[in-house]
Amino acid sequence: MSRSESPNLSCDCTAAAEVDRSRRRVIRIAVAGMAAPLAVASRPAAAAVNGDFLVEEDAEGAPVPLLATDLKPGRPVLAFPFDAQAGKRRDETRLNKIVLIRLPESEMSTATRERAAGGVVAYSAICTHQACDVKTWLSKEKALVCFCHSSKFALLNNGEVVGGPATRALPAVPLRLEGERLVIAGGFSADPGGNA
Repeated sequence: MSRSESPNLSCDCTAAAEVDRSRRRVIRIAVAGMAAPLAVASRPAAAAVNGDFLVEEDAEGAPVPLLATDLKPGRPVLAFPFDAQAGKRRDETRLNKIVLIRLPESEMSTATRERAAGGVVAYSAICTHQACDVKTWLSKEKALVCFCHSSKFALLNNGEVVGGPATRALPAVPLRLEGERLVIAGGFSADPGGNA
């Protein structure tokens, strides 16, 4: 059989290239899925260290320790612990991000009041569902809400879940005052971050 008589064996190169791209995409997804646990295992551990000051997350210039009087009632502030000995924020992992809010002490549960300082409570700012930032205050419900999946947390009552898909309370951080300066008085009550 001569070449001119051979059946039409032409290649649809466009279709072959699309199959090849799809294969590569599946392989990249599989590799990323296998590498994800390694990335999580190697990330820095969250640290709220006894004696650390707190500084605003997005403050410009030299870090200034937050005072209890800097917090307006019902207005959350995102902060990071500040290691005074090293002279730097503990912002190497977002799991260190803390939400601070001034609330009426008379409305706090006993456990919450014991961890508060000057009416200010501190919790992990990372949702326990899928690790999104938790920073929106619902004043009528007196709850902090996650913008990703709308989990709600009652900060007056130990950060317990009061709505949404999260199943674990926000980890709390105990505070104390040095003058008016807010100071961390112990570590997170549980590991910050999401379960899902």
